[in-house]
Amino acid sequence: MTVLRNLALCLVLATPALADIEDARDLMEDGRFDEAYDALWPAARSGNAEAEELIGVMYALGLGVDQDYVRAFDWYLRSAMKGHPGAQSGVGWYYETGLGLPAPDLVRAFLWYQLSTIGGDPDAAISVEEVVRKMTPDQIEHAQRLVDDYRVWLYPFR
Repeated sequence: MTVLRNLALCLVLATPALADIEDARDLMEDGRFDEAYDALWPAARSGNAEAEELIGVMYALGLGVDQDYVRAFDWYLRSAMKGHPGAQSGVGWYYETGLGLPAPDLVRAFLWYQLSTIGGDPDAAISVEEVVRKMTPDQIEHAQRLVDDYRVWLYPFR
């Protein structure tokens, strides 16, 4: 009984955050980016992966905030480490292009694209194929070892 009561309490407490994120999405679609940012900020600061990814999008594209690739990458990475496939793909793209980073890193691009694929992002598989074309066999082997290390942590049952 206690487990069910705790689960119900968690669902009740999570509902406002989910509603705020959906409201923020609507605000973004309406071009009301300042309001969207304000709606997302509490959930993002509390560690909600969906809100973190959307804040990353805002910094990446300069929507309601100054465009800042370094901050965008940071927000994407926070979300990606929680298993958000869209954010993982975003992290892969930043590593592939080197935007907001000292230099491109194809090994890490492969890693994050592959994790995004495991997480269910269908477009990430295309990104894996594209980045592999730029990599040496040693880089691919190294990247695959990293995927194996991260997979058990992020996706223990896949």
